[in-house]
Amino acid sequence: MADQRGGRRDGGSRQGGPRQGQGGSRGGAGASRGDGKGRGSSGRDRKPFERKDGDRKPAGARGGQGRGKPAGQGERRGGESRRERPERTASQAVYDGPPLPDDITGSELDASVRAQLRSLPEKLALRVARHLAAAGQLVDDDPETAYQHTLAAKARASRIAVVREAVGESAYAAGHYAEALAELRAAKRMNGATAYLPIMADCHRALGNPTRALELAKSPSVAKFPSAAKAEMTIVEAGARRDLGQMDAALRTLEVSPLNSKSREPWVVRLRYAYADTLEAAGRLNDALTWFHKTNAIDSEEVTDAADRAVSLEKRVDRD
Repeated sequence: MADQRGGRRDGGSRQGGPRQGQGGSRGGAGASRGDGKGRGSSGRDRKPFERKDGDRKPAGARGGQGRGKPAGQGERRGGESRRERPERTASQAVYDGPPLPDDITGSELDASVRAQLRSLPEKLALRVARHLAAAGQLVDDDPETAYQHTLAAKARASRIAVVREAVGESAYAAGHYAEALAELRAAKRMNGATAYLPIMADCHRALGNPTRALELAKSPSVAKFPSAAKAEMTIVEAGARRDLGQMDAALRTLEVSPLNSKSREPWVVRLRYAYADTLEAAGRLNDALTWFHKTNAIDSEEVTDAADRAVSLEKRVDRD
């Protein structure tokens, strides 16, 4: 999922939030998707079940079938004696996962992700890859189903970091922030990656712990982040300041970032948007309007709704 995910929250009282893509290993559940808009994906370790769907033993092979039962009880289809098949348990349903489209082959994943799956038996690796690829295609429009796909992958391969990363990022996309935090922590323990920190910090915000988010924002590893990841952490840090009612500190946090960069990359768009949104929240409407226009000027991919925000704000400014 990493490196191509879109953030799950923008604007509002919890402005900002990491854009998808702050995970560490290019691929996972979002390997086949592009950067997109969106607002701000629980899993438990479990062993794969011994049998797949359709692998149940015939009724006559089960111990106890027909013991002391009157003739004909349970007979179906030409006299074949069977028990009623039990419904799938919740754990079994998670293991099965959502249906996999026939056109999802697993080859959609980044090569680095497929390489991590090679430690699995071939058929198992293929099934896990298909669930991750399906999640990648769904995470923008149907993050909950994407999350269920990653849980199915985790049920089969819980010791592979990229799988735990995918569960964490899809949990984040679907708004399951406690689960996202737990899964990304697990992935970080497995591979030592620090690129998950912006999402983890934003999960702390969502769970009502902005102070912990600020602590992660000050992690020494953040200084070594590439520009896009630094921008995401800056947005989360500013949002945590807002959560604490520290509006001036939130503005200062954003003002020391490269707001005036000539780049049109999505991370610059999002920095400008966060700044405009914070200015509006601080009551500086004219300044906010200026920055919404500056955001829209470089937002050719419509990563944000800056144009709409500018139109709405213009009406308020005119009234004032």
